[in-house]
Amino acid sequence: MKNFHGWLVSNAFVHSEKFEEIFTWLETSAAAHGVRLERKTNAELLPRLAGGCFAEEWPDFALFWDKDTKLCRLLEAQGIRTFNAARAIELCDDKALTWLALLRSGLRQPRTILVPKVFHETDWAACGFAKAAAAQLKLPLVVKECFGSFGAQVYLVHTVPELIETLNSLGTRPALLQEFIATSKGHDIRIQVVGGRVVTAMYRYAVDDDFRANVTNGAKMRAYTPNAAQERMALEACRRLGLDFAGVDILFGENEAPILCEVNSNAHFINIFHCTGVNTADAIFAYICRELAEGRNRPGDAPRGEWEL
Repeated sequence: MKNFHGWLVSNAFVHSEKFEEIFTWLETSAAAHGVRLERKTNAELLPRLAGGCFAEEWPDFALFWDKDTKLCRLLEAQGIRTFNAARAIELCDDKALTWLALLRSGLRQPRTILVPKVFHETDWAACGFAKAAAAQLKLPLVVKECFGSFGAQVYLVHTVPELIETLNSLGTRPALLQEFIATSKGHDIRIQVVGGRVVTAMYRYAVDDDFRANVTNGAKMRAYTPNAAQERMALEACRRLGLDFAGVDILFGENEAPILCEVNSNAHFINIFHCTGVNTADAIFAYICRELAEGRNRPGDAPRGEWEL
């Protein structure tokens, strides 16, 4: 089998121990699969790509661990297979686009109202949006900024004045409102999907009164075996969003019926390894090598679902 050469693309302006740990794990797994993986940043690649400096050293693929999707599209335009594809990352990065892309999928999502686009700081008390939205979704409800990670930029509001205050605090940042799934308060599941199959899953639960269940915010975790309905939801969401791999967060509805919460195109996998012993990085590189060995190494070969909007 050919020893493949890939780029691990990251953001030059994001530095943390969490990301460094992820990149080290990915490099270790790549080496174990005979893959030569080079780290590249968006700040390094963009000017050099413009000059054609890589004409003789194009990689076989790019593992795109960033959200600079314009760069991802530029790599795809050069004929490089990206994992994940730019469009899939875009759909997951923006929570409103995720909801819209899956709106007709038959997958249950929380009832959602998009916050109107604004071009300057707005006094939300001066219009009837907050009151009308609260009447539709009922209180309490969840406010989510469209861009955010690790459970941040997500707020539970209990009154219309509190909703107005939260909307005012957002400035011009895009957001959406969702019904609060009370049956899943403080607990959910994360399902890790790679190459159209579930590789591992964990149950997350808050140990205080937090309505979120993010481990980064202090929640606990334990290994979990998803049922058939939860697995189908995770796999179908990834298929429709065109994802090679992802972390899918699922809530518990009435009688534990699954409700799709979020889909993360570059889900961190260290916590789920410590919880389950399953190394998602190994699954990712086994999948990448299989895809390339079978000739699916062009951008057009990336998974495609029904996500065109």
